[in-house]
Amino acid sequence: MEDRNCSLVEYSVQRQVLNEVSLDEVAQKGIWSTKPTFSERLKGSMRCSVPRAKQVLMNWVPVLEWLPKYAIRENAMGDLIAGCSVGIMHLPQGMAYALLASLSPVFGLYTSLYPVLVYFIFGTSRHISIGTFAVISIMIGSVTERLAPDSNFLVNATNGTGSVNINERDAYRVQIASSLTVLAGLFQILLGVVRFGFVVTYLSEPLVRGYTTGSACHVLCSQLKYLFGVTPARFSGPFSLIYTLVEICRLLPQTVVPELVVSLVALSILIVIKELNQYYRQKLPLPIPIELIMIIAATIITHFCGLATKYNIDIVGEIPSGLKAPRAPDVTLFSTLIGDAFAIAIVGYAINISLGKTFALKHGYKVDSNQELVALGLSNTIGGCFQCYSVTSSLSRSLIQESTGGRTQVAGLISSIIVLITVLKIGSLFEALPKAVLSTIVFVNLKGMFKQFSDVPMLFKTNKVDLLVWLVTFTSTILLNLDLGLAVSIAFSMLTVIFRTQLARYSILGQVPATDLYLDVDTYKEAKEIPGIKIFHSSATIYYTNAEMYLEALQEKSGLQIGKLLAAKKKQDAMLKQQEKKSDKNEAKHQQSASNLSNNTSSLEEIKITAALKENFKHGIPLKATESAVNGFGKGHVNQAYQSDTMSDFNCDMGRSQYYDSNALASKESHDKKGLTDAQVPHSIILDLSTTSFVDTVAVKTLKNIFQNLTDIGVGVYLAGCQACVVEQLERAGFFSELLPKSRLFVTIHDAVLHILNKPGQSDVNLDVSYTTTM
Repeated sequence: MEDRNCSLVEYSVQRQVLNEVSLDEVAQKGIWSTKPTFSERLKGSMRCSVPRAKQVLMNWVPVLEWLPKYAIRENAMGDLIAGCSVGIMHLPQGMAYALLASLSPVFGLYTSLYPVLVYFIFGTSRHISIGTFAVISIMIGSVTERLAPDSNFLVNATNGTGSVNINERDAYRVQIASSLTVLAGLFQILLGVVRFGFVVTYLSEPLVRGYTTGSACHVLCSQLKYLFGVTPARFSGPFSLIYTLVEICRLLPQTVVPELVVSLVALSILIVIKELNQYYRQKLPLPIPIELIMIIAATIITHFCGLATKYNIDIVGEIPSGLKAPRAPDVTLFSTLIGDAFAIAIVGYAINISLGKTFALKHGYKVDSNQELVALGLSNTIGGCFQCYSVTSSLSRSLIQESTGGRTQVAGLISSIIVLITVLKIGSLFEALPKAVLSTIVFVNLKGMFKQFSDVPMLFKTNKVDLLVWLVTFTSTILLNLDLGLAVSIAFSMLTVIFRTQLARYSILGQVPATDLYLDVDTYKEAKEIPGIKIFHSSATIYYTNAEMYLEALQEKSGLQIGKLLAAKKKQDAMLKQQEKKSDKNEAKHQQSASNLSNNTSSLEEIKITAALKENFKHGIPLKATESAVNGFGKGHVNQAYQSDTMSDFNCDMGRSQYYDSNALASKESHDKKGLTDAQVPHSIILDLSTTSFVDTVAVKTLKNIFQNLTDIGVGVYLAGCQACVVEQLERAGFFSELLPKSRLFVTIHDAVLHILNKPGQSDVNLDVSYTTTM
């Protein structure tokens, strides 16, 4: 009903035609600036007062602002239930994801403790759950295994074989992981301090989803060895995933059957109970903590039935109780880890801020992207000193925290308390837990990531470019590993942006009768071209990557072959010069001939006069002094000079006529190729720059050349729809001049059209283009 009423509304506008000069006068354009100068901003940042210091402190430490206002009656119960639920999830996921990082399970519990406490103080999102995450864990694991492979810790090695010193290997891997985490945290803090939170905008949603899906495949592949109980060789670098799969397939005959049975039973139970949780989520007050139940049950069964000794099932092993003292990272490793640390910092922040903004939009509060960088960086830096590895938010835990009533960061504090109790008192009870059960927990939690494969048919229907970004990201992540895959993905995503601006859509606009609307004539049937006027439109801004394409499209769409017309002009200029030289030579010849004739006539006349004088002298008849002027050479001399000037002017006029005829001929040939008639040959071109957001030096030079070249061949050029910032850039670049005045720039296309039609010589054009627009 509302749409129907809108279609019945009419309006009319009557005003003078406005170019940029008249617009400045009518709208009273100012030269002032409301933005403070750099010196003013610097002085403001250095100014100190108690309220300002308090505000700065609250911005950097958000807990000081929201915790004193905490509503216990409204939020306490929901945060308590959510914190307990998330804490229960932290235990199995922390131990399971530690295996992905090639670390002992207890370090996964540490990672679920310290960073959560830090984020409670510095974070701004109320619903995300900070801690271990599969993608970040596998990125850490790829680095630890690359820098600390088993082959470096062989004991009694003979011909490349021997036992591995597990304690020494694990200690060095912890050192690598903690140093990597501290370096990644420092990157995040630095980016947050310099207000560089917008960097995540370069990671588009298709890129992030394709990357996490590819990472899930790496996670799945890394856990197959626990599922089948085999020990494949370690591969790193490009195609490592393919090599690992081939190696596991080769080792399938060596599968430990009891371990496979344990994995399948645990996997079946987890899938069934999780599906029940999903199906009855509206009726259950809390989801069934099947992961915690599974690790407790598996630990009890394995311990009392002696499965580890009887059937050689691989178990977690020793889990030390208590907390470890903080330890400084190994700074000598930073130069080796710098690339991996930056990749982990960016990916972790991208996942964190995307989840944070999703929940903030849903619940109506704001998340500070720069403060999130600082909070995540401090969580990693401080956590790395306590032998934690890099963290980010987890989708599964965050959804549980929100769905169970969590409203503030207090839920994260309660979950960390549960993890702390486990580390101090209960952790050693899980020493008999089979690693296969932890791997099945990882498998089940990858379900959400593998669901992202449904993006492919959706993107195929909606946006082919985003589909290409998704597929390239996924493929490069699978084939080139996580670090190179991310670099290739970002580079390709940036190239798509460049290609989109390069391959812009160019069109000729026509007027919808009796309106000021100008639409693509190929798309809208009612849009009609105005005879003699071509309105050229580009869907993208003009800059150095597409300036040449813009010029080519202009020639193609307008039908004006500027190069041919300019060549014809140069040719005619040369012909005119030759004709002028010829006419000068002819004039010189005529003058020489006249002079000779005058001399000859004078001699003859003198002979005749002498004879006449003699004859008259004989007869006594006098001769009049004026007779020579009447009958003599003076008259002939004047006629010769007049003949020469007339011929010269005639030759010049003929030359100019031939020049314009040649231009018209070249233009006609060009239009004939385009299927244009003489009535459609444009005398004016309007460049619609309404989509242009900036211009660089190449764009300015291109527009200048268009003006100069089209003006030389007798075609008027006008600009329309320039934004104020673009006009300022054109002025600074020296675009406007006496030959190219600012009056050629109009506010709208309609203003430019009315100006052209109102020019002398265009009054014979009969169009439905009124000065009063009625719609």
